[in-house]
Amino acid sequence: MLRRIIRQRRQYLYQRLQHQNEAQLREKRKLLKESLEKDKLLPSHIRDDIQLRKDYKFDEGMVMEDVDDIDDEYGNLGEREPNVLITTSRKPSTRLLQFTKEMKLLIPNSRRMNRGNSVIEDIVSTCRSNDVTDLIILHETRGMPDCLIISHFPYGPTASFTLHNVVLRHDIPNIGNVSESYPRLIMLNLTSKLGLRVEKILKALFPPNPKENSSRVITFANQRDYISLRHHVYLRIDTKNIELVEVGPRFEMRLYEIKLGTVESSTADIEWSLKPYQRHKSFVLSET
Repeated sequence: MLRRIIRQRRQYLYQRLQHQNEAQLREKRKLLKESLEKDKLLPSHIRDDIQLRKDYKFDEGMVMEDVDDIDDEYGNLGEREPNVLITTSRKPSTRLLQFTKEMKLLIPNSRRMNRGNSVIEDIVSTCRSNDVTDLIILHETRGMPDCLIISHFPYGPTASFTLHNVVLRHDIPNIGNVSESYPRLIMLNLTSKLGLRVEKILKALFPPNPKENSSRVITFANQRDYISLRHHVYLRIDTKNIELVEVGPRFEMRLYEIKLGTVESSTADIEWSLKPYQRHKSFVLSET
């Protein structure tokens, strides 16, 4: 079974690479055509591509298709309800177990599993045999939750986040009750290519098409590459006024790695990783 999964993953990555190469070639052809039509200077990466310029006369008769998405793991996002499994690292503290219970309340259709002595490979095998769409693993340091891993099935990706300023429901005064209705999602300032990728990863955890009268609102607000999660319900005071009540939990997340594989795969390619000591543009999850 393991060999079959590895073979399927390899075939998927090969097809994905072909789609990426075709998308890059289409983009180059589009830029070349626009530059020639508007008499603009060619970008350097196209100007130095001799083969592309030679083939242009054969490409003129082709219909230039705009492809928004290459074949990705979330191509069927919204077509089915997710099936999420939540677990922890080994020997979890009482606070981490409480945080796990609150994450189960936060995400509809999720289930919680006690880790026990199970190894990651056994958990992944359980996920595959039970048609789990996403696996969430919570880690801690000295009783404080500090890491969240989201692994999508069957082929990945796996996104890892550090957690900061974690506040549990029991730590919030005058806490409200948690509604079991499907929540409305608000995604703020995830506008870059990587930000849109993270947005898909987070959206895949929640059921699509919440009811119009749903009173739950979950917000993922990006500010300086830290994603703040807030969970509210709104109460209608009268015909014109509503009151927003926080029901928790709340925390900040910072992405530090995305790899092209499931969580147990140690040889999966790294799609993106945080390099805090390398010079790059200020923020990676937003364009501003």
